Amino acid sequence: MTTPFGARLRQAMDDRGRLCVGIDPHASLLTAWGLGDDLDGLERFSRTVVEALADRVAVLKPQAAFFERFGSRGVAVLEQTVAEARAAGALVVMDAKRGDIGSTMAAYAEAFLDPSSPLFSDALTVSPYLGFGSLRPAVDLARRSGCGLFALALTSNPEGASVQRAVGAEGRTVAQAVLASLAAENEGATPLGSFGAVVGATLSDVDEADLAINGPLLAPGVGAQGATAADIPRLFGAAARNVVPSVSRDVLKHGPSVQALRDASARFVEEVRAAVG
Repeated sequence: MTTPFGARLRQAMDDRGRLCVGIDPHASLLTAWGLGDDLDGLERFSRTVVEALADRVAVLKPQAAFFERFGSRGVAVLEQTVAEARAAGALVVMDAKRGDIGSTMAAYAEAFLDPSSPLFSDALTVSPYLGFGSLRPAVDLARRSGCGLFALALTSNPEGASVQRAVGAEGRTVAQAVLASLAAENEGATPLGSFGAVVGATLSDVDEADLAINGPLLAPGVGAQGATAADIPRLFGAAARNVVPSVSRDVLKHGPSVQALRDASARFVEEVRAAVG
C-alpha cells in the first residue's frame, strides 16, 4: 500500500524542518540571476533550485504557470523538475490551483496525481469554488495514489475575502465550509490527514477552531510578503504544528549560488523551529 501523503509530509517535516520553497521562475528572478527569460533560463533556474534544496527541504512547490508560459517545452522542463526533485527526496506540491467539474476535474487530477503521468506530484493545489463536491475526482484519485490536495480556503489577496468570507445559507462562511469538508476527508487519519488548506500567513485573523482539520495548512506569505515565523503561532494557535510555511522570493533571491540558497532555506527552518517548536 502507498503511504498516504499526510504521513509522508509529517515525516518530512520532522526530519527536514517545516518549510516549503516555491519554484517560481518569473521573469524578474531570471533576470536577477543573470539568466534569459527563455527556455534555457527556465531550465537552468529550476535545476539550480532542485540541486540546492531538494535533498534538504521538506517540500518544493513549482508554480505551473511560470513553466506553461513557455508552451510544451516549458511543460517538459516542469516534468523534469518534478521528477528530479522527488528523486532527491523532496515532496513536490504542484501549485496549479485546478478546479472544474466532472470529467474535466478528473482529467486535471490524472495529469498531476496519476502515478503514470510525467507530471506526477505528491500533492496538488486546487480551487473549491465550484463547490467542494466538484473536487471529488481529485479527492478520490489522491486517496488511491497516496497523494494530497491543498484547497484554497483563506487566501491573503484582498479580493479573496469577498468570496471566502461570504456567509452562506447555513450561517457559516464559504471558507468555514471548505475547512469543514477537508476535516471530514481527514477524519481518523494518523499522524496527519492528506487533505490540506491554503491559509495565508499574512492574514490578521482566522478562527482557530476552523483550522482543526487534522490536515496540513499551507501558509504562503512568509518572507517577502511580510509575514514572519513569529506570526505562525499567533495566527494558527494550536494548529501551528500542522503549518507548512511557504517561502519563495526570500529564498530564491539568493540564487544562483547553490550555497546561498541552502543557507537562506536553513535560516527559515531555524526561525520556524524557534517560533513554533
